[in-house]
Amino acid sequence: MDRFSWSNGLLEINETLVIQQRGVRLYDGDDKAKLDVGVVLLSTHRLIWRDVKNHECCIAMPLSQIILFEEQAAGIGKSAKIVIHLHAAPANKEPGPYQHSKYSFIKLSFKEHGQIEFYRRLTEEMTQKRWENTPFSQPISTGTGSQAGRTRAVGIVGIERKIEEKRKETDKNISEAFEDLSKLMVKAKEMVELSRSIANKIKDKQGDITEDETIRFKSYLLSMGIANPVTRDTYGSGTHYHMQLAKQLGDMLQAPLEERGGMMALTEVYCLVNRARGMELLSPEDLVNACKMFESLKLPLRLRVFDSGVMVVQLQSHSEEEMIASALDSVSDKGSLTAEEFAKLLGLSVLLCKERLLLAEKMGHLCRDDSVEGLRFYPNRF
Repeated sequence: MDRFSWSNGLLEINETLVIQQRGVRLYDGDDKAKLDVGVVLLSTHRLIWRDVKNHECCIAMPLSQIILFEEQAAGIGKSAKIVIHLHAAPANKEPGPYQHSKYSFIKLSFKEHGQIEFYRRLTEEMTQKRWENTPFSQPISTGTGSQAGRTRAVGIVGIERKIEEKRKETDKNISEAFEDLSKLMVKAKEMVELSRSIANKIKDKQGDITEDETIRFKSYLLSMGIANPVTRDTYGSGTHYHMQLAKQLGDMLQAPLEERGGMMALTEVYCLVNRARGMELLSPEDLVNACKMFESLKLPLRLRVFDSGVMVVQLQSHSEEEMIASALDSVSDKGSLTAEEFAKLLGLSVLLCKERLLLAEKMGHLCRDDSVEGLRFYPNRF
């Protein structure tokens, strides 16, 4: 064992990995070495052994140290072994796990088999002696300080080392990303406070700000988010949480509904609310439960479900008669309309316009023509 020297486990330039085998224990002569079970690697130049658990524990020995080797068959409770007889340790040998040994041979004990193939490849290398034809090149410097003089990693060992370095770099990047996210959330709170301050100034100085400027400010505030979103952390869960959420929705949705003709699809409301809430996202179920409480809380909004199952939020002042009359007037003026054409006229979503046309049809004011060109509505002359 005193022929082995400590190694970094990387293959040198001009060195090629031949075979590696897991589950191998080293013997110093007939005695078990103080090293645990590991991986033995055979290259064109060296015999390398590396600890499985601690990759920093790695030793190597030049193949030129080998005189001869032989197989030792497995027995009852004993693993198959390869016995390797060695030359005396050179005087200029690098430090290793053993400084002196009373034995001139080592044993490789194969706990997980593989000794037959390893013995065959070792025989080939000792016959060809490729280490004499392609000696080690000088190490390539890869930096300064502790990295200077490090040998370039090639082969299986080099790939494993690169993977480990990449994993450590990824872990570091993830940690930094979460730190940046925490800083962003702190900054977001500051922006919300700023939005609340601007909103208060708009209320206090309404007369000094034009209507266009007020609308522009409100759009900026909406993009910044709700100042104090209702969350389960502050209001718990269940009815109380949904009541508080319904009240906040009533304040928030009033202006957007007026701008959109008094009605919005629930999917649009969901997107609008979650964009304003920022990190405190709302689930579809909580949104529906909160909207169902509009009427019981006497809020100016209502949740409506059409016959098709489409759910919308509308202003309480939104009149069904006005909606039907608007659909009838538009269809009468154009002669006929599809839902897409009606949506372009009103500037609303196709889904809502289709529901308006269907409602007017249900009341007997419109009739339909369902053809390959699509669904088209006409005034009912009968």
